[in-house]
Amino acid sequence: MSLKHKHIVITGASGGIGAKMAELCAEQGARLVLLARTVSKLEQMKADWEAKYGAIISVFALDVSDTDQVQAVFEQIHKDIGHVDILVNNAGFGVFRHAHEVPMDEVKSMFAVNVFGLISCTNAVLPGMRARRSGQIINIASQAGKIATPKSSVYSATKHAVLGFTNSLRMEVADSGIHVTAVNPGPIATDFFATADTEGTYVKNVQRYMLKPEYVGQRVVAAMERPVREINLPGWMNLGSKIFALFPGLFEKAGRRAFNKK
Repeated sequence: MSLKHKHIVITGASGGIGAKMAELCAEQGARLVLLARTVSKLEQMKADWEAKYGAIISVFALDVSDTDQVQAVFEQIHKDIGHVDILVNNAGFGVFRHAHEVPMDEVKSMFAVNVFGLISCTNAVLPGMRARRSGQIINIASQAGKIATPKSSVYSATKHAVLGFTNSLRMEVADSGIHVTAVNPGPIATDFFATADTEGTYVKNVQRYMLKPEYVGQRVVAAMERPVREINLPGWMNLGSKIFALFPGLFEKAGRRAFNKK
């Protein structure tokens, strides 16, 4: 019950690992704030979990790409619950296309959600965490932020940016009592691929390797309130990223067939 009464904010909470993390936190007695672009699913989750777990949950509509809206929503969150102990930046999306096929509007949207939105939400809670000298920022990045592959140039670029921001922030707040955790999962069996992989090619090729959202959610929640630097899933894919860092040219040649499964 380590999360009992902890104030936890989760973006992109209406489905996938966001919803799984939220339910695990509700079960442990956290004071939850759930954010997503539409609140219909969030309202149902709130009703179900307040009845089942006796949880206290607030929900807000938030498009993290709208930085003005981020500021307004987090001002209301601070009025309602006082402070934020843990922020999980989970909102994000990707689209698999060759670089020359990606419309600039899509490029801007991916960066607006995956990078600018994440930074905006983080900056909304950091002053309070610094003042209290406690808190945790958990950023959902991706193995794509460590190993770029064909047809994911823009998505990989956003996740490289998330990791760069996360690693820098961790050093900035090292003496402030704030933990900063990066989560780097491989492919997860969620609705993410309804947008990212509209033809279903990638899902078909990697389905047997896909992570279960329940498992990823459990790993992230287990790291809350702990000084965990990174969560890398699955282990064998993380080993690949280490080999890539040491021997990038050889790795790209050896993995060419696997990388082109999109």
